[in-house]
Amino acid sequence: MEIPSIYPDKEYHSSLIKPSGCMSQMEDIAVWFSTRQGKKIPDAIKPAVVLFASDHGITSEVDYGKSTTTAERLRVALHEDSIIRKLCKQANASLYIVDIGVNENIADIDGIEHAKVRAGTGNISQEPAMNQGDYWESTGIGEEMANRMIADGANLLIAGSISAHDEASVAAVISELAGLSPEEVLRSSSHGNHEIYTQELIAVEAALTRTQGTPSHDILRELGGLELAAMAGFYRAAAHKAVPVLLDGLASAAAALAAAAWDVRIAGWMLASHVSDDAGHRVAIEDLGLEPLMELKKSIGEAKVATLLLPVLQSALTLQTGLASLEA
Repeated sequence: MEIPSIYPDKEYHSSLIKPSGCMSQMEDIAVWFSTRQGKKIPDAIKPAVVLFASDHGITSEVDYGKSTTTAERLRVALHEDSIIRKLCKQANASLYIVDIGVNENIADIDGIEHAKVRAGTGNISQEPAMNQGDYWESTGIGEEMANRMIADGANLLIAGSISAHDEASVAAVISELAGLSPEEVLRSSSHGNHEIYTQELIAVEAALTRTQGTPSHDILRELGGLELAAMAGFYRAAAHKAVPVLLDGLASAAAALAAAAWDVRIAGWMLASHVSDDAGHRVAIEDLGLEPLMELKKSIGEAKVATLLLPVLQSALTLQTGLASLEA
């Protein structure tokens, strides 16, 4: 299926009554949505947020000690008073949490989508993260979730991840696809522990050496996580259905780069919520050809920043709706 082309109606939007340069970024947001919806006046945002949860085999290579597990983070997100639930409620966004590869049996937990492909990925420093079957199953789950949200009426999608130890995998994917060294991508303050950072750096370097010569469209299978593959599939399905996506943090950027490696036109349906000082984030966003809406010192992940910005995006569309045309 072809990805729809985008043709902005510049003449119409320039005719709206407004002081020159007034709230220019808000205007740009409204025009961005108008062109992708194919409407002079954009429809109100109907957002859906999906979090994909998975573990990484790199834990057999790096000693993370007694740090918080993915399953524990998932349970926190499920709590009625969690930050992501409050943000979704504020923005009238539906929230779905998917177990795609948590390395624990959580089948008895209610309130999540049970779609486990396998219990975590392989150790990327020594083997591919996923075999072909697991890879395409993961991307397919992401596509299915996006298609479900769109069928339910969502016209803006957000994908995030819940993963306790994804730093090495995210760094490896961005390093390979954005042409950066591991040192330029891996967070030097990983877990606030230099020893963990050193172990992760060695693992990423080994993974990149192992995968030298791998085509860009296969990097995600070799180096990524099950949740990153699902997010990339999520982005692809949204683009095929001509529905925009709002990117979140570093993991989201890694998945977006992988999706664009399949088909660069997918990036045309992406909007970057923010860029942070996290290593590699700015380069990843720039490689996608995107301009972030906000700059932060640190990205907090799990779709929180993207969801936080939803009311701002809706305000931009509301302002556009209220402007009268000179032709009226």
